[in-house]
Amino acid sequence: MNPVPLEKNETPKPKLLDEVRQVLRLKHYSFRTEQAYCEWIKRFIGFSGMRHPRDLGEPEVTAFLSHLAIVQHVSSSTQNQAFSAIMFLYAQVLDLKLGWLEGVERAKRPSRIPVVLSKEEVNLVLPTLTGEYRLMAELLYGSGLRLMECLRLRVKDLDFGYLQVTVREGKGNQDRRTMLPVSLVPALKDQLERGRHLHERDLAEGFGRVMLPGALDRKYANAASEWGWQWVFPAAKRSTDPRSGEVRRHHVLEKNLQNAVKLAARRAGLTKNVSPHVFRHSFATHLLEAGYDIRTVQELLGHKDVATTMIYTHVLSKPGIAVRSPLD
Repeated sequence: MNPVPLEKNETPKPKLLDEVRQVLRLKHYSFRTEQAYCEWIKRFIGFSGMRHPRDLGEPEVTAFLSHLAIVQHVSSSTQNQAFSAIMFLYAQVLDLKLGWLEGVERAKRPSRIPVVLSKEEVNLVLPTLTGEYRLMAELLYGSGLRLMECLRLRVKDLDFGYLQVTVREGKGNQDRRTMLPVSLVPALKDQLERGRHLHERDLAEGFGRVMLPGALDRKYANAASEWGWQWVFPAAKRSTDPRSGEVRRHHVLEKNLQNAVKLAARRAGLTKNVSPHVFRHSFATHLLEAGYDIRTVQELLGHKDVATTMIYTHVLSKPGIAVRSPLD
């Protein structure tokens, strides 16, 4: 059957995944979330026999989530991400207020005690890192930053006068301030000097514009090329932005730092599963061990609920009432 021809001024309706991308970008979701949600929606439709989601319901959603857990053995967090993607599809894209979707049971995340390094172990790992990777790891430990919070730091987020780091749009889209270690000031200034030379070279070659949050690039036409908005840890090479198609310099990729930290831990002879986030766990634990108030630590970490911060009391060498083993 031949397709019905479009009227003269009629534009073709976008495909479902294109609609999903449009809504995600309208609501300022990150590119990583966009990729993950589109992939889960594609897998859900494929699992359901390539039927349109409007023709699917609670049995299909439950069957898909059960398949992920029972057959593919995905973690609870992965299963919940898939569920969030399907929720977004129905509620935000298809605009279907389906009561049954709220009733689908989500996987419960098991309680895990975070991996924490002792101060001695931190001092074994950090020296095995070199260059900007060591500086990034020191910021993770010294300021309690998350991995992406560190990589997304911009020049203007570092306040050497007040020794503060401003985290923009952290987890939950919240801003916060945390400490800037005095010992890192010289290395950070050297890093910024190298970054400035790189930025000036990009400008001379007709580039030098960085990605800005929200609609700032339209509101302030020249902001994207200003020094204050540049990344503290720029990538070695320019690349093409997958959304805009513009060629510009991104920040260092998270995978590079993750690999560097794992290799450093291996070289230091540690058997613990060390990732960049372990430095944040260690930051919180060592502050509590030093006697700092848990509310202060909560604020520095950017936790909404103090109960999230309380998990670090379970790994203290002398928790709460300083219980001693009867063997000791």
